[in-house]
Amino acid sequence: QVQLVESGGGLVQAGGSLRVSCAASGRTFSGYAVGWFRQAPGKEREFVAGIRWSGGSTYYADSVKGRFTISRDNAKNTVYLQMNSLKPEDTAVYYCAVRNAIIRLGVEEYDYWGQGTQVTVSS
Repeated sequence: QVQLVESGGGLVQAGGSLRVSCAASGRTFSGYAVGWFRQAPGKEREFVAGIRWSGGSTYYADSVKGRFTISRDNAKNTVYLQMNSLKPEDTAVYYCAVRNAIIRLGVEEYDYWGQGTQVTVSS
């Protein structure tokens, strides 16, 4: 059974940085894509960034391009999202998810989800 556990969220001031992690277990993830999504209160869940487990190709939403970096550590089966120059509008619950194929942007296209970690950016 695939399990995803996010960690590293917290409270940070605008302009600051935070790194969230997604520890994956339950199978070999070669060939999988991992996506980071976020959901702010009253808003739909949205794609933030994605990475292919094999090869490491990445994709970012325009709203975070140049500020966020997604990476993976194969030995630890962990994917990271480094968030710099944070803005109050980045405040949300951040989720990681996996799918057995290329990176996609749609929430419905991912098969397994973590429980989420709260990121709050104060102004």
